[in-house]
Amino acid sequence: MSKMAINTGISAKDREKIAHGLSRLLADTYVVYLKTHNFHWNVTGPMFNTLHLMFMTQYNELWLALDLIAERIRSLGHPAPGTYAEFSKLASIKETPGVPKAEQMLKLLVEGNEAIVKTARSVLPLADKASDEPTTDLLTQRMQIHEKNAWMLRSMLEK
Repeated sequence: MSKMAINTGISAKDREKIAHGLSRLLADTYVVYLKTHNFHWNVTGPMFNTLHLMFMTQYNELWLALDLIAERIRSLGHPAPGTYAEFSKLASIKETPGVPKAEQMLKLLVEGNEAIVKTARSVLPLADKASDEPTTDLLTQRMQIHEKNAWMLRSMLEK
C-alpha cells in the first residue's frame, strides 16, 4: 500500500522545516527530562526534600511533554527522533557528568529550561509563517511552562 499524501494546508517543505525544529525541541526536552530525573535521584543537602519533590514534579511534566512533541512531529508526516545518538546530535543542551551539588543542579536546570525556551522560540516563526496553529499552540505552551520552571528554579538560588 502506498503512503497517502498529507493535505492539511501546510506545504511539504514547511512541514519538513517545522518537524526538524520540533525534533530539536524534542531532543532538548529529553536531555532536560533525563537531567531533572537524575538530579531527583541524586540531590542531597539541607534542601533535599524540597528539591526532590520539585524535580519530580518537573520531570513528570517533561515526560508527558515528550509525547506531545513527538506526536506533533508525526502529525506533520515525519518520524520522531528516539535514540540517544539522534538526541545528542539535535540537542543544544549537553549532559551533565557526575553528581553536582544541589546549587549547581539548580543552575544547570535553569540553563536547560531557558535553552528549551530559546529552541521553541526559534521554531515559532516557521510555524507562524506556515499558519500551523497546532504547532504554534504547542510551542507557546512549552515556552510558558519552561519560563515558569526556570523562574522557580532561579528563585531557589536566591540567598
